[in-house]
Amino acid sequence: AGASDGPSFDACVADLGTRAAAEGIQEPIWRKAVARTAPVPRVLELDRSQPEFTTPFGRYFGLRVSPGRIETGRQKFKDRRALLQRVYQESGVPGHYLVAFWGLETNFGSYLGKMPLLGSLATLACDPRRAEFFASQWLDAVRLLERGDLTFDRLESSWAGALGHVQFMPSVYLRYAEDGDGDGRVDLFGSVDDAMVSAGAFLQGLGWVRGERWGREVSLPEGFDYGVAGRQKRRSLAAWGELGVRQSDGAPLPVADLDAALLV
Repeated sequence: AGASDGPSFDACVADLGTRAAAEGIQEPIWRKAVARTAPVPRVLELDRSQPEFTTPFGRYFGLRVSPGRIETGRQKFKDRRALLQRVYQESGVPGHYLVAFWGLETNFGSYLGKMPLLGSLATLACDPRRAEFFASQWLDAVRLLERGDLTFDRLESSWAGALGHVQFMPSVYLRYAEDGDGDGRVDLFGSVDDAMVSAGAFLQGLGWVRGERWGREVSLPEGFDYGVAGRQKRRSLAAWGELGVRQSDGAPLPVADLDAALLV
């Protein structure tokens, strides 16, 4: 049954409440959350047509990485230099990557999402495609309400339930969000300091290696064998250089004791 079917949706949400109770969430909190959870059919349409999976890369890149967004990002980087340097010291993640994520996710905080968090998550939890993932996100959103990070009067998110300046899913918010400005609370909506510190902690938790960059754009020679490309086919930078791979401006690859994979 689809998530927007009345009786089946209600039964599904009741099951989420039962799970919340079994997992020890306070009864007044989970009961209020269940009462505030209504279906959002539009979410299923958006889930089936995510631009990251339906738009050719060139078009996606052109729409998302505009000259105006780049210029704004450079200014934000200058404005927040001290904060970003602190995050780098703590997490090892260079600030320009964090600003880039911030720009891509919410256009530097100018659009944080307008969808109802609990209803969006439950709609996806009650749809078979990724039911268990979104059920766990709904439960973690209720835990955030219980912990006080979220309040019932401010429960807006992206269509998929991502929250705040850097669009953390509830499970990520629960695990990695930090108080970056020292005011005694975690607020990924109202505090850029909290958002940047938390983003650094998240990427560090995912395995970011201090001193390494995420990657670089390269140019390939005529007649290149694309069979050597792929995430699992790692070689040293020197070996890639021997195959004719160069930096995008034509300069040789840097001399460094690093392995890399080629993504085309």
